[in-house]
Amino acid sequence: MSSVFFNYLQIGFHHIFNLEAYDHMLFVLAMCAVYSASEWRRVIALVTSFTIGHSITLALAVFEVVKFKTSLIEFLIPVTILLTCLFNFTQANKGKQKGMGFWSMNNFFALAFGLIHGMGFSNYLKSLLGPGKNIVLELFAFNVGIELGQLLIVLIVLLVNLLFTGILPIKKRDWVISVSSAAGAIALLMIFEQGFSAVF
Repeated sequence: MSSVFFNYLQIGFHHIFNLEAYDHMLFVLAMCAVYSASEWRRVIALVTSFTIGHSITLALAVFEVVKFKTSLIEFLIPVTILLTCLFNFTQANKGKQKGMGFWSMNNFFALAFGLIHGMGFSNYLKSLLGPGKNIVLELFAFNVGIELGQLLIVLIVLLVNLLFTGILPIKKRDWVISVSSAAGAIALLMIFEQGFSAVF
């Protein structure tokens, strides 16, 4: 049982922490771009919101409680990136982020967008799962692996933010706008590559 757990934990980790999963990595980058390392508590709340969202739909999709059009999810994932980048532009001049604790607007969007990303994660996991009896264990281990990979990405993003806005003479506003512009442009290209026909 422990070997099954560890195997699926590794699968989950490498599913998000590799260049082929650049869409999910890009979303995490955009999500954390407006935060500095000193705001790590807010980042934890944000990541927790995203985790709750994608854990719900990952489980529901794997157990086939919800079904969806794969092309639609592949279209919506870059949409979440683009919307996050657009939201970042409105926050660029505000300095430290303000909100109502866990229930800030940022966290609400992270939760909602997590629901979409969870369905994206489920496509890959369902392709691996067989009719075995360990589906709950495999699902849990895969999700833990995703979280470990996600937390590593968040740590890297915060360290890069610290380097450019805390050590190098770059204003936080300029950094947020630059990162969000680049991520948003990539997301826009992904949307056009998917084609709007995916919505229908």
